Amino acid sequence: MVTAVEPPAVTPGATTARRSRRGSTNLLFLRNRKTVVGLILLTFFMVLALIGDVIAPYDPSATSPIGLQPPSTDHLLGTTSLGQDILSQILVGTRGVLVVAFLAGALATVLSVLVGITAGYLGGTSDEVLSLVSNIFLVIPALPLIIIVTGLLPSAGGLTIALIIALTGWAWGSRVLRAQTLSLRNRDFVEAARANGESTWRIIIFEILPNLTAVIASGFIGTVIFAMLSEITLAFIGVTSISDWNWGTILFWAQSNQALAMGAWWWFVPAGLCIAGVGTALTLINFGIDEFVNPRLRSTGQNAKVLRAKKIRARVGFTPVLRDTTADRKPPRGAPPSRRTPLPKEQP
Repeated sequence: MVTAVEPPAVTPGATTARRSRRGSTNLLFLRNRKTVVGLILLTFFMVLALIGDVIAPYDPSATSPIGLQPPSTDHLLGTTSLGQDILSQILVGTRGVLVVAFLAGALATVLSVLVGITAGYLGGTSDEVLSLVSNIFLVIPALPLIIIVTGLLPSAGGLTIALIIALTGWAWGSRVLRAQTLSLRNRDFVEAARANGESTWRIIIFEILPNLTAVIASGFIGTVIFAMLSEITLAFIGVTSISDWNWGTILFWAQSNQALAMGAWWWFVPAGLCIAGVGTALTLINFGIDEFVNPRLRSTGQNAKVLRAKKIRARVGFTPVLRDTTADRKPPRGAPPSRRTPLPKEQP
């Protein structure tokens, strides 16, 4: 006679606890301090890019007879040698920097994902052709090409610069994604999906692409930072139009008028701090994505309070292990011996 075993009853409290744990895992990315700080900084600069020209107190190109003045109540960040308000220049120039940076980052990321994952998964002739194209674009220098294009097209704007940066900046991310895809295409879950008759593009989108989230996010953030620095560098050396305000244009005029030699720190320090602020925000967000996707970093983030309470410092690249030292302590005198389960004896 076979007795049926009833499944264990699930209490409402256990269900609620399971849902709360699932919700806490989903919100782990937003609970990370690095991510929160990075998102706050990035949101601040995004707001400035949207409403900077509206809240600017003066026309950034308007001159004034007051000349070079330090920060004051009328001009919070001081003025240039022509009496131009530096705060207005920074507010108006934020949009141009961020638009070029994020547009170039998005285009380069799309190209790297399409070429890298396709080459790594299909293999064969497709892999060789796409890898050859990636190697060609990998050796094309971005800045000299932009300088040549802007010399041939004096009216080239931010869109043209973003396209050139995207076309010359996608190859490295494509090589990384190809290598990661090669290690994933023969895994068990991909073989199971292939055996079930799943189409190639469905396997790529739903099986391989989610496992490359951290690599794709890191490549996007790296490309955005590179595009921002390229745009500022081109403006600083006077390649792009100096009549369009951005942070590089401010540094160009500060260098041209010897602001450092005159001790006019307010002319170049605020623009440098803005550049560092955007780079820091993107880097912190990248750290938060890594800790959310990587299981080892995720466990370290979840146990951060426990580690601090036990005065254990997590080393980079290692997963901290909490050791229970109570079992190693000697029992006091007179205490009954601890009962331990004896190990099984080896059979002869």
